[in-house]
Amino acid sequence: MNSKYGDVSVMLEAHIARVEIHRPPHNYFDPPLIRDLADVFLSLDAEDACRVLVLASEGKSFCAGANFGAGNEITSGGASLLYEQAVRLFRSRKPVVAEIQGAAVGGGLGLALVADFRVVSPEARFSANFVKLGIHPGFGLTYTLPRLIGVQRANLMFLTGRWIGADVAAAWGLADVLAPPERLREEAMQLAAGIAEGAPLAVESTRATLRSGIAEAVRRQTDHEFAEQSRLASTQDHHEGIRAVSERRPGKFTRA
Repeated sequence: MNSKYGDVSVMLEAHIARVEIHRPPHNYFDPPLIRDLADVFLSLDAEDACRVLVLASEGKSFCAGANFGAGNEITSGGASLLYEQAVRLFRSRKPVVAEIQGAAVGGGLGLALVADFRVVSPEARFSANFVKLGIHPGFGLTYTLPRLIGVQRANLMFLTGRWIGADVAAAWGLADVLAPPERLREEAMQLAAGIAEGAPLAVESTRATLRSGIAEAVRRQTDHEFAEQSRLASTQDHHEGIRAVSERRPGKFTRA
């Protein structure tokens, strides 16, 4: 099985569906891309030959978040559409292994946390940099990140916006497997193959128990995140944050 959904390709072989984003080099997202990913995930739920997904991307970064520099209205009506599609991703029934090279930042980190496991190269970096942009976190991260690495470490990432390297990510449980760049794909596929060897009904049942209520929790959290993002979107600090990040300098924030 080989198919294409917009900028997302799907290749299914040996019970593993490789789902790859094609927006190199940084794979910035928008609502249509997340919708296409959700369409892929839910279509594979109905595909008996698929037992596990590997989520990957083409280019330097796994996903560098939303491309604010291109006029992306992610903090207006676009965010509402985006989060509707994000919740659909969390409703998928089959295990997901994320294959992460380079940056997973902002909403890109949120996308990485849709997965059950993350296989990362030494160049992988993670950041919840929303405060640097003068905006509230989104993509359900205020639910998923503390759930994965603990409240205190999530606080550190959210309130400083700092970058976390691959070694720290592995120590914190944000990354499950570290692999050299030349073996990243192989290691991700190997982990997926180990999952695919299990009885598929039992795997899906166990995963459903472990992730019980996650989609509903993400929906509630994104409703709150969207309200806060909408409130902050019109502030001068948010506009300054976008400029500062694009110019690679500290923001000059004024509480306005």
